[in-house]
Amino acid sequence: MIIAILIILAYLIGSIPSGLIIGKAFYKIDIREHGSGNLGGTNSFRVLGKKAGFVVTFSDILKGTLATCLPLLLSLFTDIQVNVNPLIFGVVAVIGHMYPIFAGFKGGKAVATSAGILLGHEPLMFLIIMVIFFLSLYLSKYVSLSSMIAGFAGLVYSIILWDDKLLIAILAILTIFVVYRHRANIKRILNKTEPKITWL
Repeated sequence: MIIAILIILAYLIGSIPSGLIIGKAFYKIDIREHGSGNLGGTNSFRVLGKKAGFVVTFSDILKGTLATCLPLLLSLFTDIQVNVNPLIFGVVAVIGHMYPIFAGFKGGKAVATSAGILLGHEPLMFLIIMVIFFLSLYLSKYVSLSSMIAGFAGLVYSIILWDDKLLIAILAILTIFVVYRHRANIKRILNKTEPKITWL
């Protein structure tokens, strides 16, 4: 019963539409009606500006971190121990982020919330992937491409340096999520019509 409750809670945490909330609360804008129509950080940067973009991205990262840490938080405040790998709850939050119940099941592209899982579970890997992401972003100016490169880098890193089959499997699943959600971006990159960032 506790596991089921945590799974539902993780999904609801992931479903919090940060971009929609920030856009409507502070800018009176529904970002689903502008730019790519996506609720994630990239479209928030494009439609709402740098400040809002950073807030939305950070919020989306924290969703993955909080969901991953749910078993730990439960054990800290109660005597209940959950014998389920915390990565599972992080993945559920990513699903909530992609298909949020609070925004018509049309959400973001899984990048920031996936990164949040690593922040909660393997902070060193998170930092390494962030370095790779920003290096790729600096060189290419494509957020979508950099996101996919960071995902693959995390997967390769886990295969080479970590003996954790579940972590490797989940990173593989998350990488597939990220690539699948960016399939339209891949086409635009190949056609050289994908927008480039101008702030880095």
